[in-house]
Amino acid sequence: MSKVVEISPTTRHEGHSKLVLKVDDAGIIERGDWLSITPVRGVEKLAIGKTMDQVPKIASRVCGICPIAHTLAGIECMEGSIRCEIPTDAKLLRIVLQCANRLHSHALHNILTLPDMYLPGTDTKINPFSPEEPVRSVAKRIVRLREIGQTIGEIAGGEAVHPSNPRVGGLYKACTPRAVQKMYDLAKEALPLAIEQMDFMIAVLRNYQKRDWSEVGGKQIPIPKTLGYHNQGYMASHPMYSSSNLDEHPGWNPERWTDVRPWDWYMGEVEVSLADPSYPIGGTSPVGTKANPQMEACTGVPLYDGAPVEVGPRARMVQFKNYDEKGTIGQQIARQMEYPDCLYTIINALDDYNPSGSVLADCIPQGDGSLGWAANEAPRGCDVHLAKVKDGRVLWYEMLVPTTWNFPTCSRALVGAPWQLAEVVVRGYDPCVSCATHMIVVDDDKRIVAQKLIQ
Repeated sequence: MSKVVEISPTTRHEGHSKLVLKVDDAGIIERGDWLSITPVRGVEKLAIGKTMDQVPKIASRVCGICPIAHTLAGIECMEGSIRCEIPTDAKLLRIVLQCANRLHSHALHNILTLPDMYLPGTDTKINPFSPEEPVRSVAKRIVRLREIGQTIGEIAGGEAVHPSNPRVGGLYKACTPRAVQKMYDLAKEALPLAIEQMDFMIAVLRNYQKRDWSEVGGKQIPIPKTLGYHNQGYMASHPMYSSSNLDEHPGWNPERWTDVRPWDWYMGEVEVSLADPSYPIGGTSPVGTKANPQMEACTGVPLYDGAPVEVGPRARMVQFKNYDEKGTIGQQIARQMEYPDCLYTIINALDDYNPSGSVLADCIPQGDGSLGWAANEAPRGCDVHLAKVKDGRVLWYEMLVPTTWNFPTCSRALVGAPWQLAEVVVRGYDPCVSCATHMIVVDDDKRIVAQKLIQ
């Protein structure tokens, strides 16, 4: 007979989410619902009536980890709506900014996922903050990679967190030869560090893949060889940067996207019937706790071609590099494989960049209300922003961020895993839950209120 266990909140990611899991007598997940419980941000509603220059800045404030992706997607969907082509040198600096953010973000995720892993050849879990070798050297390498990513981002973008240099039509300022040399030197320093970090992480992940069990709450939990497997498709618009409706051959199609409301997707009201006070940290929800994923979920469910899709590093690798490894470990390894590409792309873009070139379009139209979209390949996956701009003001705005796409896919990937490893599967997606939160269901009798919030 199925039992229900709830992990709330989930840990070691940005934002607040929960897991409601139906499990069999052996504790294996029969159905998993992973959902956002982060309070609504309301960015799309704040955008209405604002200028096309204001909205990308507002959108970037939805998160402090991936604001660069939101800034660029927000700006480029505005450019898509007003049909504004930017100069080549502006595009090159945006690419540098994008890759610097991915470098920083992937390094940060290593810190979050390493505590699930073991030092190869031991039964000792990795504490990224340990003063002992080899972990201390790894931590110092991670810190330096993040520092380099943030510094390059600050030089190209004006600021490392919420970049002020990108604007509709290109950039406010070009980078001087001295600034270009600084970014180039940093990228060259980071390249061998990134390759070393990639090799270390892949070795650690392969070690986990070969293990029979993982310790959770003082218990040895069997690791299935199919941990995190799912049969859903993948979606990626570009191997490194982005695509928009201005491209000759766009990498994303808004006509293939539909939204499902949470009450049509998640479980209805259930009662927790299985609890484990030893589960880290603080135990699972007590027996008798009421859960209602249909009503608690704070996101819509986006589908592509009518089905959930995975976005992120593996999706990019599948789409553009014939990568085919399934499961949570395959997903994590794909993320590590992007390390060198970040640096090679930065170096190549700087080689092509002309400090004397124009970084602002000669003409910036004000828009006639046409739809524009941009699908930015953020660290966590395809970050789609859509807009309609008329006379310089935003009539309509929508954000389909990576974790929104991954919620339903990850939920299906939980099936077949011991419930104690559900968070390991979740962390494989490097969730950014705050970005994903754009709606709330008030109650069953007022569904129209929830619908209005995200229309």
